[in-house]
Amino acid sequence: MSLAWHEIRDHLMQSSSTLRFQRSFDAIRRAQADIAPFSDPAAVLDRLHRRTADPAPKNLILAALVVSAQGDGPASDCALTLLLLALWPGLDAVRRRSIWRKIGSPDDVASDVLARTTDAVRGLDLGRVNWIAATVLRNVARDMIRTRQREAARERLTSVIEPDDVPADQVGRQPATEDGHLQNDLGKLLGADALLVIRVAIEGYSQIEAGAELGLTEAAARKRYQRAIRRLREALQEKI
Repeated sequence: MSLAWHEIRDHLMQSSSTLRFQRSFDAIRRAQADIAPFSDPAAVLDRLHRRTADPAPKNLILAALVVSAQGDGPASDCALTLLLLALWPGLDAVRRRSIWRKIGSPDDVASDVLARTTDAVRGLDLGRVNWIAATVLRNVARDMIRTRQREAARERLTSVIEPDDVPADQVGRQPATEDGHLQNDLGKLLGADALLVIRVAIEGYSQIEAGAELGLTEAAARKRYQRAIRRLREALQEKI
């Protein structure tokens, strides 16, 4: 039985109050100068949740916790727990918006938010990030939306393309479930524009983002995407 969202927070709070957690926190204090002034985890969370606090020092505290979370051992788990609790108000907003968008059931959304936040923290490149909290929350929300868009796009493709719609040279092939197979299938219709369509229509990239990845200007990406979608629609209509 899965834990409700508020129960997960309560569990994290209880974990942060144990003697074992305090020992791990002390190890972080010894290693991170920006954490050293705080005597216990509660003091850190109080500072991070204080709305009137200067955002720059708060960002330094978060950066120190990220460094520790990306390490090994109990200190890593301790830092990750503190980061989850520090970001909880923002994560709760992401969770509520995701449920409103019908990205998944409440339990699935909750577990997805936590899993993606953990991955985002442990994969964060501090050399390329200015504001840690905003970056993590934005990335988690964006990835959840893109995943839902990708699933919805695959469902639409599955429901629209009937067996008789498949070109003769593809008869007998298994349905493509990976992007590489999908790109190969669409490539037969769209040529070099297949990857652009996959990035935008299935993976949820904007035309600007997809164009930049493919070395295209915004105008060129928009023109080629529109042309590719028109060709795809015409090819499907010919098969009806």
